[in-house]
Amino acid sequence: MNNNVSHGYSEQPSLSTVGSLLGASPAMQEVFRLIERVGPTEANVLLTGESGSGKELAAQSIHECSPRRARPFVAINCGAIPAGLIEAELFGYEKGSFTGAVRAHAGVFERAQGGTLLLDEVTEMPLDMQTRLLRVLETRKYYRVGASTEYTSDVRVIAATNRCPLQAVQNGRFREDLLYRLAVFPVRMPPLRSRGDDVELLAEHFLAELNAQARSQKRLSALARMTLKQHPWPGNVRELSNCIERAFILGDTVLDLAPLIQGAVVRDGDSASDRERLDIRVGSRIHDMERSLIEATLDYFKGNKRRAADALGCSLKTLYNKLNGYSQSQECANS
Repeated sequence: MNNNVSHGYSEQPSLSTVGSLLGASPAMQEVFRLIERVGPTEANVLLTGESGSGKELAAQSIHECSPRRARPFVAINCGAIPAGLIEAELFGYEKGSFTGAVRAHAGVFERAQGGTLLLDEVTEMPLDMQTRLLRVLETRKYYRVGASTEYTSDVRVIAATNRCPLQAVQNGRFREDLLYRLAVFPVRMPPLRSRGDDVELLAEHFLAELNAQARSQKRLSALARMTLKQHPWPGNVRELSNCIERAFILGDTVLDLAPLIQGAVVRDGDSASDRERLDIRVGSRIHDMERSLIEATLDYFKGNKRRAADALGCSLKTLYNKLNGYSQSQECANS
């Protein structure tokens, strides 16, 4: 069952834990319930949710609740690997199988043998690789690149994506049969903005950990607590954790968050600044609207691509690909 993590605030609920996840809100209690149900099984799990919402921690928690907990937990980001290398990363390769293969290499399926494999950003995987992955999931057999020896896979697969998987199927980016193979048991991770008091509870938890490491007694200011409640946290728990750490480094005794967050506090009756708005004319081309939104978001986060990608709900690789495409289009237009 869940363990409680108390921070000395009797008027607030205590954080509960399942594996590596923390939360007190009803939305997270439902996630905990699902993890405790599916953990002891062998069912493939598909985790969905925004970037930074805790999908990898959820995967680790499922692993820790399973009979495979003593075996490896291995994670791979399918969106961060070049298309030409993903097969070698998944299944490994033999020495000399391609230029640069100076020694044999075990892929993640081999390294996770007996344990759990997380395929993060699985909807970013190239379609031809999705076909090969589907076959491995169906047969539990695979070959290293350049090898003739067949390997048997004993791996529990968990997949994760920040996209809507059904929309990815409709757009032709993801195989429908692979989706149904992976989504035997779907779990949706709630965004931090829908988790109520979890925001302040998690902030206190992160601050307590930093205080313990530094042997200090720093605390949040009243304004910081207001900021916690009013900021939408587009980067979710990851953004919150990073913000608390930055405030901890910069603060002496009492920590303030507002200077660290763009447009953090919008009070009742106030309007957001022009930098938080984007006007789109009806009838605009989808491509142009997408480009305008991406460029405006980058401007809002002062060029920080990782924060922009988190806010847009896409992978960092996808954002880079979009920007490279815009740059190439501009070069063609100028030539």
